[in-house]
Amino acid sequence: MPIHKKTAFSRRLPDLVTEELASVLSSKSQYEFKELFDVVHENLRARNAASGGEEMLRLRAYEKLQNLVARGMVKKDGKKYKGIPKQLATLQTTPPPAPAPTPAAA
Repeated sequence: MPIHKKTAFSRRLPDLVTEELASVLSSKSQYEFKELFDVVHENLRARNAASGGEEMLRLRAYEKLQNLVARGMVKKDGKKYKGIPKQLATLQTTPPPAPAPTPAAA
């Protein structure tokens, strides 16, 4: 029985949770996770991008926040999180646009 390979690629959507975390943490204030999640959740709901339930979104946001801490883009002081604006500015979650197809020479 032959094994079929998947020849099509799947396109990943921009990571909206990380984008919102970065935009909120780019401000000068510090947040505890509960406050931070409330702001991020409201922003995602306003963009109609909060899907999958609030608890699942909370887990995803916490995981993304810990990844930002591990990458040195967010500073954790006790239970407070503060973004480093220079580092967060380098964060690019949306993929670059695909190059335009070149016309084939006929």
